[in-house]
Amino acid sequence: MKYRNIFLTTVSVLLASCTAEQLHEQPSPEELRPELQKICNTSYSSEQGTLLVKFSDEAVAHIEETVSGSAATKSVATRSGISGVDEVFADINVTSFGRLFPYDAKFEKNRRSAGLHRWYVLHFDESQDLDEAARMLAPMAEVSTIQFNKERTKTFSGEAFPLGGAAPAQTRAMVRSDFNDPELMWQWHYINNADQAISQTSLAGADINVAEAWKITGGDPRVIVAVVDEGVKYTHPDLADNMWTNPNPSEAYGYQDIHGWNFAENCPVSWDKTETVNGVTDGDSGHGTHVAGTVAAVNNNGIGVAGVAGGTGAGDGIRIMSCQIFSGTQNATDRSVGQAIVYAAEHGAAIIQCSYGNVGGTPITSDRDYEAFSPAEMEAIKYFLDPETNKSEAVEGGIAIFSAGNESNPYSNYPGGYRDCISVTSVGPDGLPAYYTCYGDGCNIAAPGGETTGHAGGERAGVLSTLVSEISGDDYGYMQGTSMACPHVSGVAALGLSYALQKGKKLTREEFISKLLTSVNEIDSRFEGTKTTGAVLNLEDYVGKMGTGLVDAYQLLMQIEGTPCLKIPVGSLELVTLTQYFGGSAEDLTYTGVEIPADDMEKLGMPAEPQMYNGQLMIRCNNPGVAHIKVSAVAGGKRPGSDTIMGGIEVTKEFAVIARGAGASNGGWL
Repeated sequence: MKYRNIFLTTVSVLLASCTAEQLHEQPSPEELRPELQKICNTSYSSEQGTLLVKFSDEAVAHIEETVSGSAATKSVATRSGISGVDEVFADINVTSFGRLFPYDAKFEKNRRSAGLHRWYVLHFDESQDLDEAARMLAPMAEVSTIQFNKERTKTFSGEAFPLGGAAPAQTRAMVRSDFNDPELMWQWHYINNADQAISQTSLAGADINVAEAWKITGGDPRVIVAVVDEGVKYTHPDLADNMWTNPNPSEAYGYQDIHGWNFAENCPVSWDKTETVNGVTDGDSGHGTHVAGTVAAVNNNGIGVAGVAGGTGAGDGIRIMSCQIFSGTQNATDRSVGQAIVYAAEHGAAIIQCSYGNVGGTPITSDRDYEAFSPAEMEAIKYFLDPETNKSEAVEGGIAIFSAGNESNPYSNYPGGYRDCISVTSVGPDGLPAYYTCYGDGCNIAAPGGETTGHAGGERAGVLSTLVSEISGDDYGYMQGTSMACPHVSGVAALGLSYALQKGKKLTREEFISKLLTSVNEIDSRFEGTKTTGAVLNLEDYVGKMGTGLVDAYQLLMQIEGTPCLKIPVGSLELVTLTQYFGGSAEDLTYTGVEIPADDMEKLGMPAEPQMYNGQLMIRCNNPGVAHIKVSAVAGGKRPGSDTIMGGIEVTKEFAVIARGAGASNGGWL
């Protein structure tokens, strides 16, 4: 075949040498023949016998006619209908050829508009050298891009500690809420009261401040979060009621995509596939189920744990869609990830919760590298984010949330590091960086991810959530990782979207992300000295590199409501300037009163009622918590007008006071 040996001598060594560690040592465009620039990544850690190929617009019309003919005869397509391309197909023994994103009449217009219809998957003889197959296709004018189907890394070890097997605690945890979930008391990541049973260095307020948010909303079923991960156990007693149910199962999936789909193996969702070889067990770990429980385990149902957006016990939690990309020993790939994300966009998911990592372990460190290296996934993510193609009820466009990674690198993994995605770093119960977390460039926000070693409570300093009993022997247990931090942010985001819906507001994704990333508590001021848990950390290395701060659910709801938040560090007398709320002359106004409920004063440990002093609110809180406070002033004069006295107009502003356990001396709040 005339294309077999083209460029083989000059380029094969260069391409074969492109390993995960050498991404940035690839030849420059000037050194490569133009045809070979179509090959966008390397064969390192890629699925054998598979290529993803993007064809030109002109070629697609011929290809679609050929593939449609095969479908009409119920045969598997193995040819494109383009003579030169089919010569290569014959030479590498293509066994199947079809669209990466299978045809569905309901979504075809959007897919064509986004160009997704141009992507195809080739399956061929696994003995065929992948690099050679790509080089043979590259000279074809009808081929625009060739991408190896690279495997994805998990941003988790898979190690779980069943609740029943966790180290005995010397005391009971001190978490308190209005919900009756019995194990909520161990979920310090929701409500941290500095419990010594968790850690001797636990910090009060080093949590997501969700208990107060639950008093406002527990979630809304119109908000759907797609868990792009291992399969979610949709029969789990603490998840079943909050699972998304497809109102219109698709013919493309044999009408079996009831709660989502297993894109790794192209079958219904599964969660307990394992294999034992030479005494070593590999496969599903329960991770997808654990992540889902953090997002939306059913709240106030008298069993198990609570979920961030799991409702109030009245059927009002958000809904979980299982978009499975890991299955048993089958790793995620570019193909399964892209298909899962497009499915989420087309079936109403407002948020994709993603705890998978870099492409085949490749150290991508710039958006340009990512766009060049993973175009199929990037196009799928853009399709999810685009308000024209994602019609979720909750937000205009989609919100993509990723874990930052567990390699302790000073930059985020991708896709999380991509400018349109949110990357989540991890802290422990001490409010300090977890020993494993990635940090730095590309990282956007922090959340509790736990540490199952180095604390007084052992595994209990990890994140407690739902597990797969068929694997772990227990329905609940602990894990750690940025992939545990990530679903906290996804859950908080889901609460925020729920509240916006309930308030009759629909935000753009840009508006919502701005609110989410500024609904945080400051953590940098405590990054001094060292920390020793699973490793020794120099905390100064993390200053300004964990994102905007520690995510706060209550603050997000206040931002959506439009209520200003006054952030008060506990343990000191604070003077809070109110100029931005009462105008530039705030210090000259006459203030007529400050109102705060007595029970809120007691809850926050206030030794005296707040007062106004020179336009500043003088307040001291000794305990973390939240409260509402009203401040009244006279606009135009020293006193309000009345029937007999000319005066000004009394104006009242209501604020949410948020007292937390950390704050810089200059206020330090982001």
